[in-house]
Amino acid sequence: MAEATVTFTSLRNQLRKASSQFAPVYLLHGEEGYYIDQLVNDFDALVPEADRDFNLYNLYAPEVTPAQVMDCAMRYPMMAERQVVIVHETQAVPATWLDNLAHYVERPNPTTIMAICCRGAQAKGKDFKAALKKGGGIVFESKKLNERNVKTEIERFIKDKGLNVEPKSLQMLADYVGTDLSRLYNEIDKLTVTLPAGAMVTPEAIEANIGISKDYNNFELVAALSQRDFKRALAIVEYFRNNPKNNPYVVTTSTLFNFFSNLLVALYTPDKGDHSLMAACGYKWAGQLTDLRNAMRHYNAWHAIEIINAIRRYDAQSKGVDSRRDPFDLMQELILHILYPTGKIS
Repeated sequence: MAEATVTFTSLRNQLRKASSQFAPVYLLHGEEGYYIDQLVNDFDALVPEADRDFNLYNLYAPEVTPAQVMDCAMRYPMMAERQVVIVHETQAVPATWLDNLAHYVERPNPTTIMAICCRGAQAKGKDFKAALKKGGGIVFESKKLNERNVKTEIERFIKDKGLNVEPKSLQMLADYVGTDLSRLYNEIDKLTVTLPAGAMVTPEAIEANIGISKDYNNFELVAALSQRDFKRALAIVEYFRNNPKNNPYVVTTSTLFNFFSNLLVALYTPDKGDHSLMAACGYKWAGQLTDLRNAMRHYNAWHAIEIINAIRRYDAQSKGVDSRRDPFDLMQELILHILYPTGKIS
């Protein structure tokens, strides 16, 4: 029998459904600790408060032996259908420690639910993994978010909370929280407390509940640059300078690079229809083309190439390469360069 792999959402739904059929052994491992922490809470909640003294074991791998873990797991629950054994911090023990659990996970006690947690790392132990497959264990790999999938995760979580979200709001949240899942969920929880079920998460709601300005953010900076709006673009950069914690310049750099890279792609795309441009740039909503089409009226391909080159140079200088100047002073110069490109590559 092969072990099954699951997603965070499907596993969480299984653990929270009273009628679920549980596997005897679960392996929770991977780089992103947030998902594992949340699932541990769900495993913990499987045991009612009145039964926790007898049917719930929280064990820490560096403090116990595999034999002690198996001894707990082989016991039978007291006046209940099941017991739960959670083994924490297996990332802190050698692979041989997990291999010594192989005999149990291959033939687990059907009245015990065991969760083996390897937070922040891949689980090791060749014998352990082979036994897990034979015993029908379930594996959840907790992967780090990256810039490519952070908006998908934000949208999924907002919809899981019974809300909807505008594309602009989605971009604002992605810029603000980045790939920090803990921060992401904490900020979105603020919205679920104040907004009714089915409500739309708007820029105004984000500004009121989270504190991100609806007028001064990377989304609005791109819009200003796409229209060559000098006054508005520099006002946004000045706001960023005065609020650096909420507007890190590295995020702005990435946003500008991605936009002008897509602009260059769009300028060289033969078919300028919405469908073709969305496919070429990886956009999901036609509304994302608004800034792109504005920029296509104000910049040509040579401009885009020059601007991308300038953004690369700014990125290096802002990190201290050949420059010790304040990153926001450098950003102001970059914005001026973007607004008035010469069409020449230096």
